[in-house]
Amino acid sequence: VKWKGKDLFDLVCRTVGLRETWFFGLRYTVKDTYAWLKPDKRVLDQEVPKDSPITFNFLAKFFPEKVEEELVQEITQHLFFLQVKKQILDEEIFCSPEASVLLASYAVQAKYGDFDTNFHKPGFLAQDELLPKTVSIQYQMTADMWEEKITAWYAEHRGLARDEAEMEYLKIAQDLEMYGVSYFEITQNKRDTNLLLGVDAQGLHIYSPNSKLAPNKSFPWSGIRNISYSEKEFTIKPLDKKKDVFKFYSSQLRVNKLILQLCIGNHDLFMRRRKVDSIEVQQMKAQAKEEKARKKMERQILAREKQMREEAERAKEEMERRLFQLQDEARLANEALLRSEETADLLAEKAQIAEEEAKLLAHKAAEAEQERQRLEVTAMKTKEEKRLMEQKMREAEQLAVKLVEQSERRLKEADHLKQDLTEAKDAERRAKQKLLEITKTTYPVPYSAPPAPPAPPEAADFACESPPARLDFKDSDMKRLSMEIERERLEYMEKSKHLQDQLKELKSEIESLKLEEQQQQQASLYNLHSEARGYIPEVPSTEARYSSGMG
Repeated sequence: VKWKGKDLFDLVCRTVGLRETWFFGLRYTVKDTYAWLKPDKRVLDQEVPKDSPITFNFLAKFFPEKVEEELVQEITQHLFFLQVKKQILDEEIFCSPEASVLLASYAVQAKYGDFDTNFHKPGFLAQDELLPKTVSIQYQMTADMWEEKITAWYAEHRGLARDEAEMEYLKIAQDLEMYGVSYFEITQNKRDTNLLLGVDAQGLHIYSPNSKLAPNKSFPWSGIRNISYSEKEFTIKPLDKKKDVFKFYSSQLRVNKLILQLCIGNHDLFMRRRKVDSIEVQQMKAQAKEEKARKKMERQILAREKQMREEAERAKEEMERRLFQLQDEARLANEALLRSEETADLLAEKAQIAEEEAKLLAHKAAEAEQERQRLEVTAMKTKEEKRLMEQKMREAEQLAVKLVEQSERRLKEADHLKQDLTEAKDAERRAKQKLLEITKTTYPVPYSAPPAPPAPPEAADFACESPPARLDFKDSDMKRLSMEIERERLEYMEKSKHLQDQLKELKSEIESLKLEEQQQQQASLYNLHSEARGYIPEVPSTEARYSSGMG
């Protein structure tokens, strides 16, 4: 209850570990405006809200001119980063769309670290508020499109630590027109000309009500000689006495007090920056420098360790991939070996089958050769027999021709003999008549001579031509001669018929032999063709099975 504002402020600073306390203060809300907790006055004696609990906002009350030179502690940078980012998102500080995207990329770097495609998948920024609403609405772009733009910048910030990313954020933000400016509504005269007063680290600025970016008039701290107020009237006296004093009015006395408080604090800091740093600040900067160097060394070591770990992981992944590859190659090699063994067994079996088939083929070829030789021998024998039969047939034909000629000759001879016999009979009859006539005239009693053998035709002719010789022919002799001739003719006819029958039998036998030879040749050719048809297809089938086995 007895605590002063400084006691509460120091407790907060100790709690967060803050040493650069001159930038910050505890702010609370009073009616329609705000106020800063005074350090030298008891908390409950000030115009703080009577609510329970009482709410204060720990905020930066004054802003540095150059954040990189003035902000020493990392916690100070972080608190400024959080406050400025919130002001930009709440549109208390105007920021262009391009600068908003760049600032958002540094904010993402500070929160998530280096960009990694394995972890930062599309949509990982969906729950983060990174852009002012007016920027999101100003362009017809989806959240995914904005995220893609932010991620493109975010990927380029690789290697930045959190404090470095936050410092880059503040370095860009401090160049914004509304950065670190506290605005108050004022009037310049009693005619109530509305204006805006801006208080920042550089000085005092007068703005038009509709423009907070470009001031109409500025009073830098180096050009102000005195600032005072009397109730609602506020007076700014320039250092140059030739210049006019600037007076303005505020609506409330509380506002004038707040303006004066901010002016005094900013002016003190302005003067402090132009002096040599105190021993405390020098120690803080040395410690901060050492701390930064130590953290930088740690980050380098961590980066090296991370790089080595990544290289080790990549090497491990490569070795695992190589191991899997070798395992796959070994498995494929084993499968290929098994297939090769199966193929070798199949080839051996095929070779054995082929060898057996080759033997069988050779055996059949030998049998075919023997059969061919036998057929050739048979054909040769058949040809020889045929030739002999033809020769016999020719001889038989010649013999038949001879017999026919001889038969014709004999027939002619028989005809001659018959003619001679007839002539002989006629001559004998004439001779008998003459003899009878002679006998009757000479000898009264005839003499009976013994039968004489038949005389040949020459003898008959001779007898006929020689009437003086004694010849005695009887009918019995003539008959006998005729019978002999007839008998010889019949025998000759029988022999000729028998010879003709033999000739016919020989022709029929030759024809049957020719037919039999043709049938044997056809049968042999058919057997050879059948054997060829029965065995030769086995070779293609073996090749086909061999091909399928190889396949």
